[in-house]
This record gives sequence, C-alpha cells and structure tokens, in this order.
Amino acid sequence: MSSPPRRRAAFRIYLQPRMLLMLALGFSSGLPFLLTGNTLGFWLRDNGTSLAAIGFISWVGIAYSLKFLWAPLIDRTPAPFLGRLGLRRSWMLLAQAVVALGLFAMAAIGPGGGLVWLGAFALAVAFASSTQDIVIDAWRIESAANDEELGLFSSAYQLGYRMALLATDALILISATHFGWPASYLACGIAMAVGIAATLLATEPLRADAVASEKSREAPLWSPTGIGDAIVGPFIMFFRTHGWLALLMLAAISLYRLPDFIMGPMANPFYHDIGLSKDYVGAVRGTIGVIAALLGIAAGGACAFRFGSLRALIAGGILQALAIAAFAILATAKPSLLLFATIMTGDNFSTGFAGVALVSYMSSLTSLGYTATQYALLSSTYAWAGKILKGFSGAIVERLSEAHGLMGAYELFFIGAGAIGVPAVILFLLLGLCQREARADVRA
Repeated sequence: MSSPPRRRAAFRIYLQPRMLLMLALGFSSGLPFLLTGNTLGFWLRDNGTSLAAIGFISWVGIAYSLKFLWAPLIDRTPAPFLGRLGLRRSWMLLAQAVVALGLFAMAAIGPGGGLVWLGAFALAVAFASSTQDIVIDAWRIESAANDEELGLFSSAYQLGYRMALLATDALILISATHFGWPASYLACGIAMAVGIAATLLATEPLRADAVASEKSREAPLWSPTGIGDAIVGPFIMFFRTHGWLALLMLAAISLYRLPDFIMGPMANPFYHDIGLSKDYVGAVRGTIGVIAALLGIAAGGACAFRFGSLRALIAGGILQALAIAAFAILATAKPSLLLFATIMTGDNFSTGFAGVALVSYMSSLTSLGYTATQYALLSSTYAWAGKILKGFSGAIVERLSEAHGLMGAYELFFIGAGAIGVPAVILFLLLGLCQREARADVRA
C-alpha cells in the first residue's frame, strides 16, 4: 500500500525549485545544439545546398570538442563585467546572451546571405553554447549535495535537454513549414530567455566557490603557479585518481557516440530525399519520438542505478548501434508511418538511454576544484572524433552514390555508421574487466 505514496514523493522531488532550475538549464544547454548541426542541415537542403557543403559546415560543432582549452579560465575566474553573479552564473549569463544574439543573426542572414556568413554566426553560437555547457555541467556537479542528488540533477538535466531537442528537431520543422526558417530560428533565440531566467534565479555552489577562492589566494590565476594549476592541475589530478585506466576511459568515451555523430548531418537530408515532409517528420518526432526518448532516459538511469554505469554504457552502445543501422531499412523500403515511427522510436530510445548513462558516468569521474575543466575534458573527448568525422558524411554519401545510387549510398552509410559503435562497447567491456581485477587485487 505504500508504493503509490512513494511514487508520488519521487515525482514531487522533480518539482522542487532546484530541480526545476536544473530542468530549465538543461533546456538552455540543449537548445542551440541542433540549430548549428542537424536542423541547420535541413534548412540548407531546403535551399538546395549540396550534401558535401552540409557535411563540411557541420564542422562548426568542433567547438564542442575543444572546450577543454578554455575551461581552465572558466574554472578560476568569473566572466568580464559580471563578476557579482559569481564564478558559474556570470559565465552562464554571458554565454546565453551570445547564443541568443547569434541565433538572431542566423535568422536574419539565412543561406541566401551566403554560407560563409551563416557558418561564421553558427560557429559563434556553437562556441558560446559549448561555453554554456561547461558552466552548467560544473554547476550541476558542484551543486549536488551527494551522489543521489547528482543522479537526480543529471536526470533533470537530460530531461530539459531532450525537451530542447524536441523543440529544435521536431517542432521547428512544423514551424518552418508554416512560418519559414528565419522566424523559427528567431523564436529559438527568444526561447533562450528560459536559461537566462534560470541563471538569474540560481545560486552559486558554495563548496566550489570556497575551493576556487582558496586556490586564488594560494596561487592567483595570473601567477606562474596559478596558470600551471589551472591548465595542468585538472589533468594531473584526473590521471592521479584513475591511474593508467584513465587512458582506457578516454579512448572508450571518445568512440562511444561516434554512430550518432556521424549519421547526424545526413538524417534530415535523408528524410528530405526520400520524400518525407517537414510536418510528417516533425509530428512523428514530437509524439512517438519524445515518448521514446523519455522512456530511454528513465531506462538508462534505472539501469545505471541498478547495474552500474559500465553495464548501462555497454547496453546503450549496443542499442544505439542497432538503432542507427536500422535507418538503412528506410532507404530500401517504401516509407510508411508505421516503419518510420518504429525506427524513430528505436533511435530516440537508444539516444536517451546512452546519453544519460554517459553523463552519469562522466560526472562520477570529476574532482572538486577542477570540475569544469575535467568534465569539459571528458565531454570534449566524447565529441572530438565524431565532430571531425561527421564533416565527411555528406562527401561519403555522394561518393557512394556514384556506384550504388543515392538510396544505396544511404543504406551503406547507415549500416557503416552503426558498426562504428562496436569498438566502444568492446573497450567498456575491457574497462570493466580491468576494474574488477584491480578491486580483487586490493581485497587480496
């Protein structure tokens, strides 16, 4: 008889002010991501841009994989002119303002204003968005009182992030059909007000502020010792904590999301080329897709809690590889509502499952005092290879189409993109075995 009250109490946890702030910050973090990537590709394809150009312009997302380079500065000093907000909130507000202005500029220019200018403003948005990610991730980890609250924060963050992806991956397609792409991007820029409001309402994590203040007193940032600690300290601490297994962790993380990254730029052009309308795609994504994503987040979190992060990562890696390879079926079969909905369900479920498993795992590897830099290193590690390789996706499809036709090229491309996920699964299996042997040696 006590189960329903427990379920209601668990639901009420997510209605607490701090959880709602985390939800809003997750939304703000996820909003710009696709607007400089996959969704931008749909807009470009609508305007007749070649697949190769779409793939190459997706390289603006490399900013997400380089954020560890400026994370040490963010870890030690507040943003210019906004220091009264604190170390974390000052950078949040600055980054969110730049993202909003960049989206306004993209809406004003569009593909008709030239791909160079559009790409330049997309790069500015990606740079500011990756900076926002650094600070929100640090705030999430440092504000959690314990591992249980960190797990709740991570789930709330993922939920907000997925809501933003729904808006920029599904709802925007419907909006673009009826109001046009510029108006849709303008609306997304205005929606950044959600993150700005959350930043102004949030409080600084006191523990992290205390550690940062102590570091500033002992070794000011602009002193040789301070610069060395800011740049090198996070990496020394990471390898000191995890030993040689740190290299295996970084290798596995860097390969984990490759299938999703590589297929990403070609997904929307693929829907365009097989004749699916933006309304049709948006409706499926916004209904069945979002339900599947939420179920995937819940399942990934439950699996990580019940069986551990490594087992959840392995399961998520297998699921996402199979889900992405399944897109090849659409290239050879006549698209139908049932088939598209089924494949979209599998893709969204696996993405949600793998995403929350990876975020939980990476969050557990950081050390207080170096949170922003270490998490930026880890999240950059999982993104850098995919961000670089995905730029060649359009060229690969066009090259394959010369011998196999466009649909045959898409079929081979999606099968290959799914297969690329296998090495990460093998590495996480190996990491689990190594850690098990290390624990056995300690007990002996």
